[in-house]
Amino acid sequence: MGPLSFLSLPLLARAVSAVTLSVASSGGNATSGYQYGIIFEDINHSGDGGIYAELIEDRAFQQSTRGGWTAFGSATIAVDNTTTPLSSALPTSLKVTATADGVVGIKNPGWWGIDVKAANTYSGSFYSLGTYSGNFTASLVSDITNQTLGSVTIASSSVASAWTQHTYKLQPSADAANVNNSLLLTYEATSGDVLNFNLLSLFPPTYKDRPNGNRPDLMEALAGLNAKYFRIPGGNNLEGQSEGREWNWTATLGDLTERPGRWGDWGYHNTDGIGLVEYMLWSQDLGLEPVLAVFAGYWLDKTAAPEDEMQQYVDSAMNELEFLMGDSSTTWGAQRIALGYPDPFNIKFVEVGNEDGLSTTGIDTYSSYRFNVFYDAITAKYPDILVFSSTTDYIYSDSGQDYHEYTLPNYFVKQFGFFDNFANSSGHPIMVGEFAVVQNNTDNPSDQTNWSNAKNPWPYWIGSVAEAIFTLGCERNADRVWGISYAPVLQNLNSYQWSPDLISFTADPSQTVLSTSYEVQKLFGNNLFTSTLPADTADDFGPAYWVAGVDNATSTYYLKAAVYNATEDVDFTVAFQGLSGGSSATLTVLTAPDGYSHNDIGTEVVTTTTTTLSASGNGSFSFSLPSLSVAVLAAKA
Repeated sequence: MGPLSFLSLPLLARAVSAVTLSVASSGGNATSGYQYGIIFEDINHSGDGGIYAELIEDRAFQQSTRGGWTAFGSATIAVDNTTTPLSSALPTSLKVTATADGVVGIKNPGWWGIDVKAANTYSGSFYSLGTYSGNFTASLVSDITNQTLGSVTIASSSVASAWTQHTYKLQPSADAANVNNSLLLTYEATSGDVLNFNLLSLFPPTYKDRPNGNRPDLMEALAGLNAKYFRIPGGNNLEGQSEGREWNWTATLGDLTERPGRWGDWGYHNTDGIGLVEYMLWSQDLGLEPVLAVFAGYWLDKTAAPEDEMQQYVDSAMNELEFLMGDSSTTWGAQRIALGYPDPFNIKFVEVGNEDGLSTTGIDTYSSYRFNVFYDAITAKYPDILVFSSTTDYIYSDSGQDYHEYTLPNYFVKQFGFFDNFANSSGHPIMVGEFAVVQNNTDNPSDQTNWSNAKNPWPYWIGSVAEAIFTLGCERNADRVWGISYAPVLQNLNSYQWSPDLISFTADPSQTVLSTSYEVQKLFGNNLFTSTLPADTADDFGPAYWVAGVDNATSTYYLKAAVYNATEDVDFTVAFQGLSGGSSATLTVLTAPDGYSHNDIGTEVVTTTTTTLSASGNGSFSFSLPSLSVAVLAAKA
């Protein structure tokens, strides 16, 4: 680890009353510039029903079921495969048959509710098939009171010979009391009339007004992390449960009518409304560099493609890169341009597969033939791309590597020095692509995760502090650790497969929960180094842990610290070489009432205390940190 390697790792808990540090002005290791990132996959209904702003559940009947749709008035509904499908990707529609004269229609409650605000303009659309010359009415209605919160009339252009799209804007006249609301589409019918509907969509305002875009409050929460990279599209959701069910990037392109969707790997259907291009736009909107994961011929049923069948998957990955970066002279670059994106999406980082070291079949085939064929093909055409393997169990040439860890608080504290002497780290940057505390401590401080036990429902403060210490260990090994990302990042509290998570939410934006771990990652991510700095000290790590660094762009010196299981407050004296007496610094400290405090809907337990410190005559800053605290000291040169 270079100049910081003299620092040692002590026991988990000690009664250390003081830490004295002299931080050099140079001599550390440059950071990658990508220290903190986001990993996203559609787990926990984080995409459909989550950050993807579409409000209508089962909008296109991709599972050939009617989902949450119900009939309104004297009508029956059934899924139907018409002789004239909307598209080959969306062959199934909803058939509405009037059983009496009068107003009939269909109703959808959204993804566990629809948030209705009078200040919002909602953008709706639907396709219809069948003869009808009257008007449609689209309304947002309360499921509790039946109050109409807003409605709009749409003149029908529906005909029997072809599908016709109708679009509308809906401005509610009142705020809903809660999210127990539905979209209602009605029309005047005569008994026996039949109309078919498909791709019924409703969007609220989206982040940066992107068509087919994302939910603003969740995007703003992600923006608050100040992350630098974006690992997409997973995660397990890249791989598929069996052959042919992997994430197929070509099926996520173009108009929504051309996207069949797929059964995702977390127990529910993915519409693929968030497709490859949407991931790129998401990256742009948050200022992130994509880490593009490509399917590597391995499925979650622990089967792998044989060596003589690998070329099709390599070709797909190369076509994907050509689509994103190619010019008009290339086959796939021309297709991107035809879709309305003339400027290429620059890809600097690619990961081959996901967690290929978790099974014998996975690692054996990955190390013997699967990874190398991707690496060789990608680097031959794109020599500037950094290619990550999906595991630390196999590296090749100058590939990067991906380390994942889900564990207990005590174990993460023990891992503070994990990367100090990490094997095969020279020339092979480490992305900690997924990490989190998932269970509470046991009586044995060496215990790791027991996957037969339940995971924690929320990030608890003791776990967030332990994650901070692990993170500090990553940061001080800047010459080895390229970047880190907490996982999973999003959780719909109405339906989820994994906990704990960084950000939890419902259909009601006022119920979004930014976890205790979010607060830690936000603090560290918004105080980035361009280089670590050696910190000379006679004191051991534990119960206090720290890393020093500098942002050369702003001439700001930093100390990041955390205290875990101390028997008393820890006094710090920190001197930054080059700072004179009277210099000022800002100290930001995060604390919580106790180790098992957690943020919840309407409850935020983390206290952020910010104070301004003045350096003493010798240029040092003095402060104290309590047990289970996380802090950043920032001093301008």
